[in-house]
Amino acid sequence: MSEREMSERLSRRSLIAGAGKGLVSASVLASVPARILAQPVPLGSKRPSPSDRKFRSDALDAYIVATSRRIGDPELADMFANCLPNTIDTTVVPGEFEGKPDTAVLTGDIPAMWLRDSSAQVWPYLDHARTDDRLRALLEGVIRRQTRCLLIDPYANAFMADLAAPPLEWSTKDQTEMKQGVGERKYELDSICYPIRLAHGYWKVTGDARPFDSAWKHAMTEILQTMRVQQRKNGPGPYRFQRNAGNPTDTLVNAIGNPAKPIGLIASCFRPSDDACIFSFLVPSNLFAVTSLRQLASMANSILHDSEMANEATALANEVEAALRRHALVPTTAGTIWAYEIDGYGGRVLMDDANVPSLLSLPYLESSLDEAVYARTRKFVWSESNPWFFSGAAGEGIGGPHIGRDMIWPMSQIIYALTSNSDAEVARAIRMLKGSSAGTGFMHESYNKDAPEHFTRSWFAWANTLFGELIGKTAQRRPELLRS
Repeated sequence: MSEREMSERLSRRSLIAGAGKGLVSASVLASVPARILAQPVPLGSKRPSPSDRKFRSDALDAYIVATSRRIGDPELADMFANCLPNTIDTTVVPGEFEGKPDTAVLTGDIPAMWLRDSSAQVWPYLDHARTDDRLRALLEGVIRRQTRCLLIDPYANAFMADLAAPPLEWSTKDQTEMKQGVGERKYELDSICYPIRLAHGYWKVTGDARPFDSAWKHAMTEILQTMRVQQRKNGPGPYRFQRNAGNPTDTLVNAIGNPAKPIGLIASCFRPSDDACIFSFLVPSNLFAVTSLRQLASMANSILHDSEMANEATALANEVEAALRRHALVPTTAGTIWAYEIDGYGGRVLMDDANVPSLLSLPYLESSLDEAVYARTRKFVWSESNPWFFSGAAGEGIGGPHIGRDMIWPMSQIIYALTSNSDAEVARAIRMLKGSSAGTGFMHESYNKDAPEHFTRSWFAWANTLFGELIGKTAQRRPELLRS
């Protein structure tokens, strides 16, 4: 297989187009598409056979059975049962390192572990670790593997499952400081926040402090140092990245990105989509960093008994929050909203991207500083005022430059439902998500706004488990929406 063929096969941008027929045209702003409302038909299980699953959790399997019985739509019930366990069924690589749990988590169809994706993929399993010791150990292994990765390079976004393996095919010629074990080296602020979120969530659920040893403390020190350096008060820092790519979002201007004026925020060279930022101060990632730093401060005090680290994390969180309130709020005719990106010089981007953290996802990440500002921002990004919002015969939602125009990301629809206070919005989002599956029984990275048969990534574990989280929470909080 040629280098070009391999890149096209593995790249996150590769479009998996099915033999598609367009849906009957209908405005989803006015009604749910007819196909989504079609008579439900059971899909059946599309999970691997029990002997072929990468990991089995009795607690999770029992939860899936119990929740599925509460879903009146048999197709939706099967989708839930297929999607929620997809990460542990197909992407985890359990093992040991130095006698302790060590778990790599692949994204699905790409043979690497993203710090962001791996954290998000296992997040819906945390509650079940209360009663399942094997699952708890698996999650401990994820935290320990992330610690190893952060100590290799806090600027990298993705690592190989086998840390002795060569990098991803499309990364081999990148002009950056590639280290052994790194799959791709795109510096993304959210990538060093997500491991804190997972560690904090794990600790709160299980009460287990075993993963938080001297190596983890060292990794947290590296995160704090990286964030401080990327405030760019003393220059741009050591990170550089360029790629010979056909798409400009895959590389950085002058290897460091567009100029940014130091204002207290933390720069991010790439977005959670792995696309280059236009302006380096990515607002949702900075809001997420405020939450993550305060979680780190709590753990530093309670587990590490390190008041110095706790105080440093708290001080940085306070500085970033103050800078966000001072520089990232933008007046509009509908009131003040959050910008998506700013540069400190007055430049700003008003939009949202589907990947999390996004402006839409702020309450989901416990990172919304102001309910009224969020409500106005939410209305803006879920509308045609957002250049990456698409509406068509198959649904409506947010996409992004990563895949391109007219491609809705189910992840945005899931987050829209998870952050909604409206039964009608949640029910409608679930119906659109059901249609987006195009009969496959799984979520995808994106799909065409007019034809869900045209989608990208048939095996995208983050979207699958996130959908499972949505259905599980809906069964608990709004059970009446799933009864018919």
